[in-house]
Amino acid sequence: MSSDENTGDQEAPKIEFPCLYPIKIIGVASPDFQDEVICSVEKFTGKISAELIEINPSKNNNYVSVRLTIAATGIEQLDSIFTELKTNPNVKMVL
Repeated sequence: MSSDENTGDQEAPKIEFPCLYPIKIIGVASPDFQDEVICSVEKFTGKISAELIEINPSKNNNYVSVRLTIAATGIEQLDSIFTELKTNPNVKMVL
């Protein structure tokens, strides 16, 4: 066994850019939530086509998940998107 296997530390897989990258945004269901988060992401990606957007309400319709598949150009772009989404008080989680 190598020393890396003994410590349990693993390096995160490297992402090769450009690539298609899914982002899942979970937040409080409101009439404007999906438009708000799509607009926030499009600031950094340009227009996202409708077939790359998936909306799923929670069982009791209290929350909604918005899954966007973007053409990611680099880690800086992804960091900017995540930072922007954190400013929305209705966003509860970004995966």
